[in-house]
Amino acid sequence: MSAILEIDRLGRTFVAGAHTIRALDEVSLAVERGECHAVVGESGSGKTTLGNIVLGIYPASDGSLRFNGVTLPDRRPRALRRSIQLVQQNPLSALNPRRSVGASVRLPIEVHELRPRSERNARVAELLREVDLDPRFAKRSPRGLSGGERQRIAIARALAAEPELIVLDEPTSALDVLVQARVLDLLSRLRREHGLTYIFITHDLAVVRAVADRVSVFQRGRLIETGTVADIFAAPKSAYTRELIGAIPVVTEEEARLREQIRNPITTASAA
Repeated sequence: MSAILEIDRLGRTFVAGAHTIRALDEVSLAVERGECHAVVGESGSGKTTLGNIVLGIYPASDGSLRFNGVTLPDRRPRALRRSIQLVQQNPLSALNPRRSVGASVRLPIEVHELRPRSERNARVAELLREVDLDPRFAKRSPRGLSGGERQRIAIARALAAEPELIVLDEPTSALDVLVQARVLDLLSRLRREHGLTYIFITHDLAVVRAVADRVSVFQRGRLIETGTVADIFAAPKSAYTRELIGAIPVVTEEEARLREQIRNPITTASAA
């Protein structure tokens, strides 16, 4: 695979009155084309700041980003805005309650002029089917829908722009467990079918284990470690990553033993 996004020594500083906050510090990583790259860490670790810079919501203080080999400017042209889309944590706040579902999904098609006017409603119906919703949802208001239905609509709206990269910011944290599993399955299917690349921002390593190919662990604005999901879960290098993995709920005795081994690698090896 080749990198679709290259992040080089990225930093972001916020100034609030007399206080200066270094939200990201010297972050370098590559997101490979077609992968789901998870970005994990507790609140305040810098993961959402990274996503916002990738999306162009605000600029980096230092460092650079390259998308398909081209440096991303602070002010993004329309084509670049179309190529990198967002699915947010709370779909109710992300969707305009005054717009019908169809109008929300159609908006990127209109803004980027991706279909002739006569074909846009048919494209909305096609997108709703892709996220397993009946096309009749186009006439409904977001307020009358469940959380899972709203998140599927938010995903359909992101797909409407025909992006290459989607930033998913805690996309399932507001959903119950069963709905969460269905949305994760949907995201995995869409990635395969459309050749999409995901940056999956989350605090939930159980979700990472289920959907991601690689993972980058953040703490206090710094990248602690990065690697394949298999490598990170089998042999985390930092105590912070071991702590995050050790907090994952377990079901079986085998998972409990593995968690204890990750939490205390030296003690467990000595006992063996």
